[in-house]
Amino acid sequence: MSSVLQCINLSKSYVQGKNETPVLSELSLDVKRGELLAIVGSSGCGKSTFLHLAGALDTATSGQVLVQGTDLFTLSDKEKAKFRNQNIGFIYQFHHLMMEFSALENVAIPLMIAGESAKIATDKAREMLEKVGLSHRVKHRPAELSGGERQRVAIARALVTSPALVLADEPTGNLDFDTAQQIYQLIKELNQELSISFVVVTHDLALAAKMDRQLRLDHGKLSSLVVQVK
Repeated sequence: MSSVLQCINLSKSYVQGKNETPVLSELSLDVKRGELLAIVGSSGCGKSTFLHLAGALDTATSGQVLVQGTDLFTLSDKEKAKFRNQNIGFIYQFHHLMMEFSALENVAIPLMIAGESAKIATDKAREMLEKVGLSHRVKHRPAELSGGERQRVAIARALVTSPALVLADEPTGNLDFDTAQQIYQLIKELNQELSISFVVVTHDLALAAKMDRQLRLDHGKLSSLVVQVK
Protein backbone atom coordinates (compact mmCIF):
# COMPACT_ATOMS: atom_id res chain seq x y z
CA MET A 1 0.00 0.00 0.00
CA SER A 2 1.48 3.34 -1.05
CA SER A 3 2.23 6.21 1.31
CA VAL A 4 0.23 9.43 1.02
CA LEU A 5 1.93 11.36 3.84
CA GLN A 6 5.45 10.86 5.16
CA CYS A 7 7.02 12.97 7.90
CA ILE A 8 10.74 12.37 8.39
CA ASN A 9 12.53 13.67 11.51
CA LEU A 10 10.17 16.64 11.60
CA SER A 11 11.04 19.35 14.12
CA LYS A 12 9.53 22.75 14.76
CA SER A 13 10.54 25.45 17.22
CA TYR A 14 9.27 28.98 17.64
CA VAL A 15 11.80 31.70 18.41
CA GLN A 16 10.88 34.96 20.10
CA GLY A 17 13.83 37.13 20.98
CA LYS A 18 16.31 34.93 22.82
CA ASN A 19 13.67 32.36 23.75
CA GLU A 20 13.21 29.20 21.71
CA THR A 21 10.14 27.01 22.30
CA PRO A 22 10.35 23.51 20.80
CA VAL A 23 6.98 22.11 19.69
CA LEU A 24 7.81 19.05 17.57
CA SER A 25 10.97 16.97 17.97
CA GLU A 26 12.20 14.66 15.19
CA LEU A 27 8.68 13.36 14.58
CA SER A 28 8.30 10.62 11.97
CA LEU A 29 5.06 9.29 10.49
CA ASP A 30 3.86 7.26 7.52
CA VAL A 31 0.19 7.43 6.47
CA LYS A 32 -0.98 4.94 3.85
CA ARG A 33 -3.53 5.53 1.11
CA GLY A 34 -7.08 5.25 2.42
CA GLU A 35 -6.03 5.19 6.08
CA LEU A 36 -8.06 6.81 8.86
CA LEU A 37 -5.56 8.06 11.46
CA ALA A 38 -6.35 9.80 14.73
CA ILE A 39 -3.72 11.88 16.54
CA VAL A 40 -4.68 12.55 20.15
CA GLY A 41 -3.16 15.11 22.45
CA SER A 42 -3.96 17.74 25.02
CA SER A 43 -4.36 21.42 24.19
CA GLY A 44 -1.03 23.04 23.36
CA CYS A 45 0.74 19.77 22.55
CA GLY A 46 1.44 20.77 18.94
CA LYS A 47 -1.43 19.10 17.08
CA SER A 48 -2.32 22.19 15.07
CA THR A 49 1.35 22.92 14.39
CA PHE A 50 1.71 19.41 13.02
CA LEU A 51 -1.27 19.88 10.71
CA HIS A 52 0.08 23.20 9.45
CA LEU A 53 3.37 21.53 8.55
CA ALA A 54 1.68 18.51 6.97
CA GLY A 55 -0.54 20.82 4.94
CA ALA A 56 2.25 23.11 3.69
CA LEU A 57 0.87 26.04 5.68
CA ASP A 58 4.09 26.41 7.68
CA THR A 59 7.74 25.42 7.33
CA ALA A 60 9.61 23.13 9.69
CA THR A 61 12.77 23.99 11.58
CA SER A 62 14.19 20.74 10.21
CA GLY A 63 13.03 17.52 8.62
CA GLN A 64 10.81 16.67 5.66
CA VAL A 65 7.13 16.34 4.81
CA LEU A 66 6.29 14.37 1.67
CA VAL A 67 2.77 14.23 0.26
CA GLN A 68 2.35 11.91 -2.72
CA GLY A 69 6.16 11.79 -2.81
CA THR A 70 6.57 15.57 -3.14
CA ASP A 71 8.75 17.29 -0.54
CA LEU A 72 6.59 20.24 0.51
CA PHE A 73 9.46 22.31 1.87
CA THR A 74 11.21 22.43 -1.52
CA LEU A 75 8.25 24.24 -3.11
CA SER A 76 7.87 27.98 -3.52
CA ASP A 77 4.89 29.68 -1.88
CA LYS A 78 3.06 29.74 -5.22
CA GLU A 79 3.83 26.07 -5.82
CA LYS A 80 2.66 25.18 -2.31
CA ALA A 81 -0.66 26.94 -2.84
CA LYS A 82 -1.23 25.06 -6.10
CA PHE A 83 -0.16 21.75 -4.54
CA ARG A 84 -2.50 22.22 -1.56
CA ASN A 85 -5.40 22.99 -3.85
CA GLN A 86 -4.87 19.83 -5.88
CA ASN A 87 -3.77 17.32 -3.23
CA ILE A 88 -4.82 18.31 0.31
CA GLY A 89 -8.19 19.03 1.87
CA PHE A 90 -8.70 20.79 5.21
CA ILE A 91 -11.51 20.49 7.76
CA TYR A 92 -11.49 22.67 10.87
CA GLN A 93 -13.42 22.75 14.15
CA PHE A 94 -15.13 25.90 12.89
CA HIS A 95 -16.34 25.57 9.32
CA HIS A 96 -14.76 28.79 7.92
CA LEU A 97 -17.40 29.03 5.22
CA MET A 98 -17.89 32.27 3.34
CA MET A 99 -21.13 33.56 4.81
CA GLU A 100 -22.20 35.60 1.77
CA PHE A 101 -22.10 32.57 -0.54
CA SER A 102 -24.45 29.59 -0.82
CA ALA A 103 -23.42 26.05 0.11
CA LEU A 104 -22.97 25.30 -3.60
CA GLU A 105 -20.77 28.35 -4.14
CA ASN A 106 -18.65 27.58 -1.07
CA VAL A 107 -17.94 24.06 -2.30
CA ALA A 108 -17.24 25.22 -5.87
CA ILE A 109 -14.63 27.80 -4.84
CA PRO A 110 -11.60 25.43 -4.65
CA LEU A 111 -12.40 24.18 -8.16
CA MET A 112 -12.71 27.72 -9.50
CA ILE A 113 -9.34 28.55 -7.94
CA ALA A 114 -7.92 25.48 -9.70
CA GLY A 115 -9.10 26.87 -13.02
CA GLU A 116 -12.24 24.83 -13.65
CA SER A 117 -15.06 26.46 -15.59
CA ALA A 118 -18.04 27.70 -13.61
CA LYS A 119 -20.23 24.94 -15.02
CA ILE A 120 -17.84 22.09 -14.21
CA ALA A 121 -17.13 23.52 -10.74
CA THR A 122 -20.84 23.87 -10.02
CA ASP A 123 -21.64 20.37 -11.28
CA LYS A 124 -18.89 18.79 -9.18
CA ALA A 125 -19.88 20.84 -6.12
CA ARG A 126 -23.50 19.76 -6.49
CA GLU A 127 -22.42 16.12 -6.77
CA MET A 128 -20.28 16.38 -3.63
CA LEU A 129 -23.07 18.07 -1.65
CA GLU A 130 -25.29 15.18 -2.65
CA LYS A 131 -22.71 12.74 -1.28
CA VAL A 132 -22.78 14.50 2.10
CA GLY A 133 -26.58 14.49 2.17
CA LEU A 134 -27.22 18.15 1.37
CA SER A 135 -28.67 18.06 -2.14
CA HIS A 136 -31.75 19.85 -0.75
CA ARG A 137 -29.69 22.68 0.79
CA VAL A 138 -27.41 23.74 -2.07
CA LYS A 139 -28.86 27.24 -2.35
CA HIS A 140 -28.83 27.96 1.38
CA ARG A 141 -26.22 30.25 2.91
CA PRO A 142 -24.34 29.15 6.05
CA ALA A 143 -26.54 31.30 8.32
CA GLU A 144 -29.52 29.23 7.16
CA LEU A 145 -27.86 25.90 8.01
CA SER A 146 -27.45 24.03 11.28
CA GLY A 147 -24.02 23.45 12.79
CA GLY A 148 -23.91 19.90 11.48
CA GLU A 149 -25.00 21.01 8.02
CA ARG A 150 -22.29 23.68 7.93
CA GLN A 151 -19.69 21.07 8.80
CA ARG A 152 -21.03 18.84 6.03
CA VAL A 153 -20.55 21.71 3.60
CA ALA A 154 -16.99 22.14 4.91
CA ILE A 155 -16.34 18.43 4.36
CA ALA A 156 -17.73 18.64 0.82
CA ARG A 157 -15.46 21.62 0.15
CA ALA A 158 -12.44 19.67 1.44
CA LEU A 159 -13.19 16.69 -0.80
CA VAL A 160 -14.42 18.35 -4.00
CA THR A 161 -10.95 18.50 -5.59
CA SER A 162 -10.47 14.74 -4.97
CA PRO A 163 -7.43 15.19 -2.71
CA ALA A 164 -5.26 12.27 -1.68
CA LEU A 165 -5.13 13.56 1.91
CA VAL A 166 -7.57 15.35 4.21
CA LEU A 167 -6.29 17.00 7.40
CA ALA A 168 -8.97 17.54 10.04
CA ASP A 169 -8.49 19.69 13.15
CA GLU A 170 -11.07 18.78 15.84
CA PRO A 171 -13.77 18.33 13.16
CA THR A 172 -16.47 17.42 15.70
CA GLY A 173 -15.25 19.62 18.55
CA ASN A 174 -17.94 22.27 18.06
CA LEU A 175 -20.85 19.84 17.68
CA ASP A 176 -23.23 18.07 20.04
CA PHE A 177 -22.79 14.33 20.57
CA ASP A 178 -25.40 13.10 18.08
CA THR A 179 -24.25 15.47 15.33
CA ALA A 180 -20.62 14.53 16.00
CA GLN A 181 -21.51 10.87 15.51
CA GLN A 182 -23.16 11.69 12.20
CA ILE A 183 -20.11 13.63 11.02
CA TYR A 184 -17.79 10.76 11.99
CA GLN A 185 -19.99 8.29 10.11
CA LEU A 186 -19.92 10.56 7.08
CA ILE A 187 -16.12 10.75 7.17
CA LYS A 188 -15.94 6.96 7.43
CA GLU A 189 -18.28 6.45 4.47
CA LEU A 190 -16.42 8.94 2.28
CA ASN A 191 -13.09 7.41 3.28
CA GLN A 192 -14.27 3.99 2.17
CA GLU A 193 -15.94 5.23 -1.02
CA LEU A 194 -13.19 7.55 -2.23
CA SER A 195 -10.04 5.93 -0.68
CA ILE A 196 -8.93 9.29 0.70
CA SER A 197 -6.56 9.30 3.68
CA PHE A 198 -7.77 11.24 6.72
CA VAL A 199 -5.53 12.51 9.52
CA VAL A 200 -7.78 13.70 12.34
CA VAL A 201 -6.31 15.50 15.34
CA THR A 202 -8.57 15.44 18.36
CA HIS A 203 -8.72 15.29 22.13
CA ASP A 204 -11.84 13.09 21.86
CA LEU A 205 -10.83 9.52 22.70
CA ALA A 206 -14.26 8.17 21.67
CA LEU A 207 -13.80 9.60 18.19
CA ALA A 208 -10.18 8.43 18.00
CA ALA A 209 -11.17 4.89 18.96
CA LYS A 210 -13.21 4.54 15.79
CA MET A 211 -10.29 5.30 13.48
CA ASP A 212 -8.05 2.67 11.88
CA ARG A 213 -5.04 3.76 13.94
CA GLN A 214 -4.46 6.01 16.95
CA LEU A 215 -1.32 7.88 17.94
CA ARG A 216 -0.61 10.21 20.86
CA LEU A 217 1.31 13.45 20.42
CA ASP A 218 3.18 14.34 23.59
CA HIS A 219 6.34 16.38 24.15
CA GLY A 220 6.76 16.76 20.41
CA LYS A 221 6.79 13.05 19.61
CA LEU A 222 4.26 10.47 18.45
CA SER A 223 3.63 7.17 20.23
CA SER A 224 1.11 4.37 19.85
CA LEU A 225 -2.17 4.75 21.68
CA VAL A 226 -4.63 1.99 22.55
CA VAL A 227 -8.20 3.14 23.10
CA GLN A 228 -11.37 1.11 23.54
CA VAL A 229 -14.34 1.52 21.22
CA LYS A 230 -17.45 2.34 23.23
